[in-house]
Amino acid sequence: MSDPSVIRIKPYFYIHVLDNNTNVTRVEVGPQTFTRQDHEKVVAGPEAMIMIPPRNYCIIANPILRDEKGRPVTEGSSGQVKLRHGDEEIRFDKEEPFPLYPGEKLYGKVMPLSVVAPNTALRLKAIRDFTDETGIVRKAGDEWLFPEGTYIPRVEVQVVEVIKAVIVKPNQALRLRARKITLDKNGAERKAGEEWLWKQSGAYLPGVDEEVVDTLNAYVLTEKKALHLRATRNFKDVFGKTRRAGEEWLVTFK
Repeated sequence: MSDPSVIRIKPYFYIHVLDNNTNVTRVEVGPQTFTRQDHEKVVAGPEAMIMIPPRNYCIIANPILRDEKGRPVTEGSSGQVKLRHGDEEIRFDKEEPFPLYPGEKLYGKVMPLSVVAPNTALRLKAIRDFTDETGIVRKAGDEWLFPEGTYIPRVEVQVVEVIKAVIVKPNQALRLRARKITLDKNGAERKAGEEWLWKQSGAYLPGVDEEVVDTLNAYVLTEKKALHLRATRNFKDVFGKTRRAGEEWLVTFK
């Protein structure tokens, strides 16, 4: 029977060792045969290191603080590794198999990257200020769309929802409403609450500040059928004529 003070750590495994003299917990990684001293106590392990397959990622809570060269930062002579308490870090498949330092936690499990399908988009929201890879400054509360492709998550960004394109058939139109001041797909400025129609056939992906109110079907007019219309507010119709609120007119086959 082997001595319990001797622990054989396999490759890509690790243990946490508490030094009772300094009250500091350190990490010992394999492969090695670790001999525990009388003033030491193994508080965790042996456990397998975290391995991230290609196109996967994981979230680490309370990650360690690293220096410019990526090495863990320790506190003075104690050797205690500093943590970013309350923060999170996303690690990808570029990372070698790594152990969890004392205080670090794996949030959930290793997950595959999200692939956004054609005619869909992710509605993203910044939960803290940051500058993205393209140099755009995002403020907390900003929202934007991520079109089709592989989405690389960030701790500063929250996925609000998946937006799917609406198919506009011939003789149909979408009734859209602006959530706030924005520019529509034609470059026209829309005020918050303003509604307008999108008449082009095909797939329409609403903007981040747009919402689809309804899908409208066209009226087919004949020589014996006309539409009696009333304006609910001032506007300019499709023929370029200004209409006043309350004004009524007919649209005929001609």
